[in-house]
Amino acid sequence: MIPRIAEVHITEQLYLDFIEVLKINGFKGEINPDYASRVVLSTDNSIYQVLPQGVVFPRTVDDLVVLARLAETPRFKEVVLSARGGGTGTNGQSLTDGLIVDISRHMNQILEINAEERWVRVQGGVVKDQLNAALKPYGLFFAPELSTSNRATIGGMINTDASGQGSCMYGKTRDHVLELSSVFLDGTLWHSAPLDDVTLEQIKQRDDRVGEVHRVVDQVFTEHRELIDAKFPKLNRCLTGYDLAHIRDEQGRFNLNSVLCGAEGSLAFIAEAKLNVLPIPKYSALVNLKYAGFQDSLEDAAKLMAWGPTSIETVDSKVLNLAMNDIVWDSVKAYFPQAEGEPTIQGINLVEYTGDDEDELQQKIAKLTSYLDSVSGEPGQSFGYSVVMGAAEVNKIWGMRKKSVGLLGNGKGEQRPIPFVEDTAVPPENLAAYIKEFRELLDSHNLAYGMFGHVDAGVLHVRPAIDMKDEVEEKLIRVISDGVVALTQKYHGLIWGEHGKGVRSEYAPAFFGELYPQLQVIKGAFDPANQLNPGKICTPLIDGAELLKIDAVPTRGQHDRQIPAVAREEYKQAMFCNGNGACYNYDPKDAMCPSWKATRERKHSPKGRSSLIREWLRLMSLQGVDIVAEGRKARYGSFMSSLPGRIKNSWKKKQGEYDFNNEVHEAMMGCLACKSCVAQCPIKVNVPDFRSRFLEAYYSRYLRPMKDYMVGGLEFMIPYLARFPAPYNWMMNNTLMKAVFRRWVGMMDSPPICTNSLKQGMDKRGVLFATPDNLSAITPDLRERSVIIVQDAFTSYFETQLVLDVIDLLNRTGFNVLVAPFKPNGKPLHVHGFKAAFNKAADANTHMLQTLATSGIPMVGVDPSMTLTYRQEYVDDGTRQQVKVELIQEWLVKHRDLLAETGARLSPHEFKLLAHCSEKTSAAASMADWKQIFQALGQSLELQATGCCGMAGTYGHESEHYDTSRKIYELSWSEVVNDPANAGKLVATGYSCRSQVKRLDNQQLRHPAQVLLALVKQG
Repeated sequence: MIPRIAEVHITEQLYLDFIEVLKINGFKGEINPDYASRVVLSTDNSIYQVLPQGVVFPRTVDDLVVLARLAETPRFKEVVLSARGGGTGTNGQSLTDGLIVDISRHMNQILEINAEERWVRVQGGVVKDQLNAALKPYGLFFAPELSTSNRATIGGMINTDASGQGSCMYGKTRDHVLELSSVFLDGTLWHSAPLDDVTLEQIKQRDDRVGEVHRVVDQVFTEHRELIDAKFPKLNRCLTGYDLAHIRDEQGRFNLNSVLCGAEGSLAFIAEAKLNVLPIPKYSALVNLKYAGFQDSLEDAAKLMAWGPTSIETVDSKVLNLAMNDIVWDSVKAYFPQAEGEPTIQGINLVEYTGDDEDELQQKIAKLTSYLDSVSGEPGQSFGYSVVMGAAEVNKIWGMRKKSVGLLGNGKGEQRPIPFVEDTAVPPENLAAYIKEFRELLDSHNLAYGMFGHVDAGVLHVRPAIDMKDEVEEKLIRVISDGVVALTQKYHGLIWGEHGKGVRSEYAPAFFGELYPQLQVIKGAFDPANQLNPGKICTPLIDGAELLKIDAVPTRGQHDRQIPAVAREEYKQAMFCNGNGACYNYDPKDAMCPSWKATRERKHSPKGRSSLIREWLRLMSLQGVDIVAEGRKARYGSFMSSLPGRIKNSWKKKQGEYDFNNEVHEAMMGCLACKSCVAQCPIKVNVPDFRSRFLEAYYSRYLRPMKDYMVGGLEFMIPYLARFPAPYNWMMNNTLMKAVFRRWVGMMDSPPICTNSLKQGMDKRGVLFATPDNLSAITPDLRERSVIIVQDAFTSYFETQLVLDVIDLLNRTGFNVLVAPFKPNGKPLHVHGFKAAFNKAADANTHMLQTLATSGIPMVGVDPSMTLTYRQEYVDDGTRQQVKVELIQEWLVKHRDLLAETGARLSPHEFKLLAHCSEKTSAAASMADWKQIFQALGQSLELQATGCCGMAGTYGHESEHYDTSRKIYELSWSEVVNDPANAGKLVATGYSCRSQVKRLDNQQLRHPAQVLLALVKQG
């Protein structure tokens, strides 16, 4: 039995008092001082980990005003506040040991779009891709491009003055900020925009914080203009953080926003922004060049700028190889062919062209490709290229490039590429020589690394592979950082090209020199007591205020090394989360992560759950607990001997006794086990895996709810219940019994068992079970046309007609169909942490499937989620050999020619596929299989973009999850299902998806095989 975790780092009394007064003063947002929320927000996308005192989520600008005003009162002068948006910073920008102010949960509205004047007004918590999705119907977009655009907030972009791909043409965030609404630390809400001198002088006369700020900033610029001009490098990326070089714009107007952009929340809270937006180019193209050496690609990129592209991006072989093993590669592999005899690709350049004149764009591409053909094969030149036309296809390539940031963390072993010197910038003409020395520095320490970036702007992202759990390797952070700083200065560049300063602000005095004290004066005008994100960018000129040091801030590695290696290995699916935050994707039509999208609570995400498991393991190890041994005890120990202790602990839990185990449990129970994270997370974080391990250990201390036993035992009971389904179906439909199940069992809306049995249907069709005797009796000729359907409990007993329709389809197509005897798959057991029972079921099923496999007859499954279990959960622990059970479309696509003759006699129709989350993420290529199968019958099938349906096995049937399940469904599915234009066109592959649609919208969607059967019958 695992012990109670009673002692955690509690919130300091000063902050508890602050929170209480905040409530009294009318703060309307949420306040989370609980340990789980603090742990989850103690990390970002950097190597650091700093535990905050709590988290507040303002609902309105008024909440920000209340917060700031209270913080400046004498009683709370020691309270520290740090703004946070998407949490995608790579340098600890938003980490704090004070109070985090997260505006992304509520202040995320697009307030106004003015298409004629090309500007928008948004709240700081709006996500960049969210904004561009809203702008797209107007033919407009917000230009600065980021790899984290699906979760990075506008407020965060402003605070880091973010930029990325295409910045040579489109500039940085600052270049598109027209006006800002900011809350100063005294509670003043100030609207800043470019000012003429008359207006500036009027504002400077104010006797308040606003007047002081304008006086100081103007004075610094006026008195130190020559020094500013000398210190700020003439780069596409300038010295972010108080951009003194642009205090006056091209018209000579004073612009306070140049100081606020890039300030990393150290001066004020960014509440709203008015932004310039641009027309979307009508035409776009990419020329993808392949090189035999990475240095060749770098040196060639500088020459390629002469051909007038919009942007040039470079990716090295390490990143490319990681992409090849990711789901993203299915969408782009055709554009990177490897012909026989060609060198291995060691680097690629992505050369982008955009414009509104198609002929002009084609002429530019023709000139470039003509040149490439003429130099192909010469030393240092590309040895091949492909051309991609059209925004849809180009965006697939950029999607791969964006994901490369996270993919670098998905290496093998303990040493993983990490960000700390990854965004250096030098003049583009110096880049190749600079990178050569950079690589020599890394090589001298025997470090592996990955590289990619914006070579047109002189920015290359470099992530050295270091095991931060190793105290010796950890010291390399200082050695490499100091070396890179020296190199960037040598080549007239910067160590912080586009990802902000954060903890690296310690190098600011070295870069700013005698100008640095003037930054301190500005900081003091805004934040005299050093309360806003202290230690970053610069400090005010007061005693005790110091910049943070890169090797003096707690790191993830320092926390993780407290966990024994054996425990880290057991929970490795959580340990390697690097905080890239891909699971915070705002897009409701993206599969990952449904519980985050519905709740907007970061603990209900793969990153949040990984963070909690890591802290849980650490706290257990500090108590001397061998968590692996405890898991084995829970798996094989006596149920009855531990029952009294579990009853006692459960009673104490009900009485309110604190136990951090319960906070972790809450986060784990919010997971749908949809497994989207397993494929879509760049690191391949597998929440269902470590969730199952945690639940096994957790329920060694506490009683399981009754629903777990019901769900876990369903596959074992259903064959017996199905013999006489009437009593079960009566209970599931009786009003009183439904109320009892909802209240006391925790289950609701359970579907009825089919009254037409599969066995009866098989007998009627003369279909046999795949027993050894029946298989051995098949003639060789018939064996070539045979296939075995592997049953699952859901389709065989709750959708019997679907299985029979699949049999009819295959029979009509000329196949001899057999059905494997039913055995429990075990997936529900795995989901709920019944590890021992799952292993027993998996072993038994594997033995049967291995026996069937010896016949050489292919095996297919109908339900995607259950079928994929054979290639995932069954083999994840390394104790079983995978038995090949294909998704039905993976097998049928190989025989689509048998459908073609029928297709010639059919009139064409259009259909839309609503794919199961597990299927479209873990077997992405199989989506194209369905399309090819329908094409063989002369039909059109389009993959409909949707997120999760919210059912996920039995999750949606569990009473505690009903509201969340419904909300997830309403995020993307409800609109599609109820669109009159989709009537009769929708098909869904997942049993749970069809069940959810029937339950919530009272519509019966067909499986693709049922549509195919109807078409074949027509033919």
